[in-house]
This record gives sequence, C-alpha cells and structure tokens, in this order.
Amino acid sequence: MLRATLKSLLARKVRLLLSGLAVVLGVMFVSGAFVLTDTLGRSFDAVFADAYEGIDVNVAGKPKVALSEMQGEPVPTTVPAATVQRVDAVAGVAEATGVVTTDGAQLIGSNGKVVTSFGPPQLGSNWQGESDLVKLREGRAPGADDEIVVNAALAQAGKVKVGDRVGVQTPLAPKQTFTLVGVFGYSGDRDSIGGVNEIAFTTPVAQRLLLGERDVFTNITVRAADGVSDTRLRDDVARTLGDGFEVKTGAQLSADASASLKEGLSFFNKILLGFAAVALLVGTFLILNTFSIIVAQRTRELALMRAIGASGRQIIGSVVLEAVAIGLIASVLGLGAGIGIGALLAYVFGNLAGGLTLAGIGVPASAVIGSFAVGLVITVVAALLPALRAARIPPIAAMQDVANPDRPLTRVTVTGGVITGIGAVLLFLGLSGTAGGSTLAVILGGVLFAFIGVALLTPLISRPVVSLLGAIFAWSVPGKLGRLNSGRNPRRTAITAAALMVGIALVTGVTVILDSAKGSIGALARDNIKAELVISGASAGPRPASFDPAVLEKAAALPGVQLADGEYGDMGMVDGKVTWLAASSDVTALQRIFGAKATAGDISRLGPDQMLFSSDTAKSRNVSVGSTVTVQASRGEPRTYTVSGIYESSELTSPVQLPPQAVKDFAIPKPNQGFIQLAPGARVADVQPQLETLLADSPEVSVADRDAFVAQQTGSLDSLLTMIQILLALAIVIAVLGIVNTLALSVLERTRELGLLRAIGLRRAQTMRMITVEAVVISIFGALLGIVVGVGLGAAVVRALKDEGITDLILPWGQMGLFLLLAAIIGVVAAVLPAVRAARINVLGAIAHD
Repeated sequence: MLRATLKSLLARKVRLLLSGLAVVLGVMFVSGAFVLTDTLGRSFDAVFADAYEGIDVNVAGKPKVALSEMQGEPVPTTVPAATVQRVDAVAGVAEATGVVTTDGAQLIGSNGKVVTSFGPPQLGSNWQGESDLVKLREGRAPGADDEIVVNAALAQAGKVKVGDRVGVQTPLAPKQTFTLVGVFGYSGDRDSIGGVNEIAFTTPVAQRLLLGERDVFTNITVRAADGVSDTRLRDDVARTLGDGFEVKTGAQLSADASASLKEGLSFFNKILLGFAAVALLVGTFLILNTFSIIVAQRTRELALMRAIGASGRQIIGSVVLEAVAIGLIASVLGLGAGIGIGALLAYVFGNLAGGLTLAGIGVPASAVIGSFAVGLVITVVAALLPALRAARIPPIAAMQDVANPDRPLTRVTVTGGVITGIGAVLLFLGLSGTAGGSTLAVILGGVLFAFIGVALLTPLISRPVVSLLGAIFAWSVPGKLGRLNSGRNPRRTAITAAALMVGIALVTGVTVILDSAKGSIGALARDNIKAELVISGASAGPRPASFDPAVLEKAAALPGVQLADGEYGDMGMVDGKVTWLAASSDVTALQRIFGAKATAGDISRLGPDQMLFSSDTAKSRNVSVGSTVTVQASRGEPRTYTVSGIYESSELTSPVQLPPQAVKDFAIPKPNQGFIQLAPGARVADVQPQLETLLADSPEVSVADRDAFVAQQTGSLDSLLTMIQILLALAIVIAVLGIVNTLALSVLERTRELGLLRAIGLRRAQTMRMITVEAVVISIFGALLGIVVGVGLGAAVVRALKDEGITDLILPWGQMGLFLLLAAIIGVVAAVLPAVRAARINVLGAIAHD
C-alpha cells in the first residue's frame, strides 16, 4: 500500500505542485515573521548594550506621570545638580556625571528643512567629552553658548559641515542658530548608534533648551571604583538617595529598553502572523479542492484497491500520506523562502531606521517549529475530508462509474448556516463591547466562522449566480460551453471562488472601514471647525510638531484675522487617572471654533484655578460644577482646580480643558496646532502667505485651509490601506493558484469530453475561449462574493464604531468596480496554462482515454 501511494504521488507531482506552492507561500509568511523579529530583536539588544556600555549605575527621577507603551513616552523628573555631589560622595563611586538628554532636538539642514527620523530618537544632550564610545572626528568640542557638535549620521543627513551656521529647535524652544564646531562618531567606526541623530550643546544651553531649568539633569551616570560590583553600588546609591529616584545598573537599563522595544516587535509579529493565517486559510481551500478533484479522478483506482483487500483505513492513510509528503516538502521550501524574506525585510527596516547595524540573520526555533507545524497541519486537515469521502465509496459502485452522483446540498447548507450564525453572534459580541478582555479574539473568531460559513453556503448559490454571470459570455458556442462547465460542479466552483472571496472580502471590508472613517472625519471637521486656516505639522517621533507661541500673537494682529487660537496637549493625571489634558491660548475658541455647548456652568471663561470637563468624562468621574480635582501634568507639582463648567462631549473636544497658565508644566509648552478664524469678507489667499512668513522658523509646520488640513490628517489612513492591500495580495495570489489548479485538474478530468468536442468541430481557439470563460466566471463569482461579504463586515464595524465618531457609511464603489475588473483579469491569466493544455490535446488519444 505504501509503494502504491508513493507511485501515485510521483505520477501526480505536477498536479500537486500548485497545492504545495500555496502552503509554501503561507509558511514563508510565518517563518519570515519570526526571522524578522528575531533579527531585529538581537540587533536592538546590541544597540542598547553599546549605548549603556560605559554606565555602571544610572540615577534618574521617577516620572510624575507613568505611561504605558501605548499611551506615550513619559517625561522623567529632573535631577537637581546637588544630587550629583551626593552620589559622587557615596563609597565605591569613581565618578558621577550629570547628563542632559531628551528626544526632540531637531537640526535644520542645509536645504532649510528639518532633518527627520522614522523611528529612532532625535536626541539633544550636553557634551560630556570624548570616551571609549564617543570620539570627535572633525573640529572640536563646543565651548561657547552658540556652539554645537553633531554625530556623523546627522551631519550627513543634513548636509552640514564644521563651520556652518545651522538652525536647531527643541520641544521647549523655537529655532535658534548655532555654529557647528565638531562632528563625532562612535567606536567601531559607526556614524550613529541604532540610527539615532544626536546634537550636543554646552551643559547650560542643554539645560535651558531641553529641560527649561538651570542646574538640573535628566539623569546621573555613575562609574564604579575598581573592585566594586554594579549591583552593590546600585544598592548603596539607592539607599543614600531614598525614594523618588530610579537607580539601575547599566545592564538593567539595556534589558529594560530592549524589553520595551521587543514588546512593540511582538505586536508587529502578531500582525504578520495574522496575514499569514489569512494566506493559509485561502491555501486550505486550494488544497481541499485539489484533493477532492484528485480523489474523484482516482475513484475507480481506489475502488479496485478496496476490491483486492485494502481497508477503508488504508485508503484514508494513502491520501493522508500524500498530504504529509506535500506538507513536509512545502514546509522546507517555505522555511527557506521565509528566511530569505525575513533577512530582506530586516535589511530594509535597518536602512529605514537610519542605518541600524543588523545582527547576523538567525533562524529561531519558533520559525522552524511554526513552519513545519503549520505546513503539515494545514495540508493534512485539508486532505482529511476528501480522504474520508474516498474511504466511504462502495467498491462495486465505484467500478461501475456510479460513485460520483451529485449529492444533495442539504447537509452542507445547514452546516454553513449554523457556522455563519455562530460567526454573526461572535461578531456582535465583539463589536458591541460585551466580550470583556477577549474582544479582539472574539472578533477574529467571528470573522473566521463567517468566512467558513459563507464558503459552505456558497454551493447553494453558485449554480444560479454562475449561470447568470455566464450569460454575459453566452453569445458564442465556446461561451455557452464555458458557462455550463463553470456551473456543473457547484461544490468545486464554490471552493475555488471562496479562496478568492477571502482576500477580496478582507480588502473590501478594510476599505469600507477606512473610507468611512475618512469621510466621517472630513464631514465632522467641515461641519464643526469654524476656522478657515489651520497650523499643524507632521510628527517625526513620539512628540508632535510644535511652534513658537509668539506666532499666535502676531497672527492675531494680521488684517482679516478675527481669532488666532493655539491648542496645547499633554498626557497627565486627573485624580490619579491618566487623561489627555488640553489647553487653549484663547478659551473662547472652545465655543467659537469648535462649537462646544455648555451643559452646566460657564465655559466662556476660565480662571487660573479653574478647569472644564466634557459631559462624558464628568459623568464617568462623578464630577459636577464646583467639584475640586487634582491634576498632575508631565512637569511641575500637582495642582488643584475647581470645575467651573461642563460642555457637551464631541469628537473635536478633549476630556478636560485647563487654563492657558497650565501649559508651562506640559511636556511641550508650545502649541501643536493653531486655528485661525477670519473676519467676514477676509480671503484665505490673502492671509495664508502672511502666516507662512510668520512660521519661517518652524519648517516642520505648515498652514493649510480646512480641506487640506483634513486631507493631511487622514493621509495616514491611505498609507495604512495601501500596506494592508499589499500584505493581502499574497492571499489573492494563492487564490489565483487555486483557479489555475482547479482548471488544470478539470481539463485532465474532462480529457475524453474535450477530445469529443474537438472531433465534432470545436477549434483550438474555441477550446481556449471555453476554458477562459469558465475561469473568468468563477473568478468574478468569487470577487462578487468577496465584495458582498466585505461590505457586510465593514458596515458592521462602522456601525459598532458610531459612538467613536465614525458615523458615515461610505462604500468604495470605484474600488469595488476595480476588484471586479481585476477578477476578470485574474480569470484570464489563470486560464492561460490550462487553456493551452486543453487546446493541445491529441483528439484520437483523448477519445480513447479512459
């Protein structure tokens, strides 16, 4: 039986190739994800180890507002200069150095634009001299207040050299001009560590521009005396300083930074594995269809084996063994391809991150185990159903060619209805927010059940729908034959179309959601923002772009300007709960620009010790007018405010509103957005150029009219959609392979029929047209199914997000039409090889084929 199975497998190696290729592509995604994240993780381990190499112990102030990774970057409390002397006096300390270092110091390059960074920080620091890690390559150290040095990577990116006068801006200060007096690098002839851009000032200037205070530091680095262990010194320093400080060894700092970054990589890994799961789901349809057709073609062969003594279990084992062989080979090839893809993506990421030095490409155990587990399980599970069906065929019936009658669709339809219902219930629970902490898992389970259920229901509708679609091509004999062929086996057509349905449905659903979000945001802004011009900029890191508050005063004095409002923001705590804090330079903007309506108290004015609440936040915090609350911003001490008013919640207003005096304690005490309301009769074209002149020293910030501002804010959604479409393209490619495979096996199955058609006058070109019509009809059917399911899923999500501000359901008619056109093209492409093979059939040999 084993020899017979292996011979059978080798005889059909070409037929099984495309099935194996589907598994290869899915496994490639799985192994590539693990290889990528492992390589990047080890690369960043090396980066952080280098960055903290010269630090035995580090002392930093505890942040006043502790934030999670998803909430933002906490602002550490500054350390007084006197603490440096206290640490230096601890027994076992060889040297204690006060350090100033913060993210957000931006160099303005020779082209007048800010040098940006896609991910790595843009550090500002105080120059601490050369060390084993840092070496000057050109020039000298900064000695005067108007002198700086930069690392070699930043000098190259900004195209600046020693002696140039360059602009620098920080979160606490507007643009200032410095003389570049030196360029430094790092040990190992590196221009940067992990793609970080770094500007170093004299210590007093660094304190003023980066911390806003004199005689304070962000942290203290400590070098241990000979013979003193890092952990012992850490404990001694912590005991001396007491509470209020975070004292860690350099190894701890490196491990903490690495763990934080790996948490983000883990999330990225899950996204890639999610797309791999989609590809494998589509591959499962392909494998299931392939084995179903092959088993159907081998009905007489299997029946003869049963007749000469093979048991049903042996028949199942024969089919499963074929699946295991395919799964093993596909897993090996997929693992190899995944290693290559993972290495390529790591190289691309390293370059985008500013020249990250990659660790050697490694293959973690998770990649190997995941590849073989997924490849084998998917293939065997997909082949199991056809194997069971083969074992149940009565030998005598099979040998008499009556083993394959059309079976009723009742059972599969009922099963499909039940599974679809389960999917609908899970989606309802997940989207309604009643699934607790398992919301994402419940939603994903609902989508999976919905896809499987729809796939099982598809045979019921395939024959009438395919017949209707085929009518478009029924004006010729090849068209009529292709139409009949595409509907002759509803199950086969349904599985083939379902593979394409999954990819198209996901793309359509995501497009519906993102287009609806864009449309809702745009409508909300156009209907409610009563400002003709908006000042804003794109964020180049964890901190948003900001500009000098003096711009607002000058803007308010321009002819035609009625109101110039600056919006400030910070993550803080209100009565101990992390909350987004907002403040306006002009409190009346809340009503005049954003249309806020008072539900209690007075929201038209705000004293220095008063604050406002949105109605939803006030209700959830049990706050009313007259209540007192304690607010802690990123900097400064806690302040007690009295609630003087409550306004109706909307997507344009913040949970709480603080007075303008509070912004001095914000992480960035500069406005990140400005809203300009024009006087009646004033023209945007007259005022906008004047505002742009005022913002000459803030090159990362621009002025746009309201529509352009909306387009700018929603542009990231377009980028997200493009990325998702690229990742889901793999699932569509696998679906195309499914159509090719189904047609190829179908041509082989109908060899005698094709010979008879050729014998009675069907020409080669007509034969090719017949196969092409069949492919196009199946492909368009799958696309239509995907569009309907995708619109349904997208509409459900949009409905669930109504309270989050996505109120408009927008259907991407243009994209849906493009998907149908793409499906027709896919059908034509998929039909090429099977059609050519069908046209080349030897007529006499085909007629004699059994």
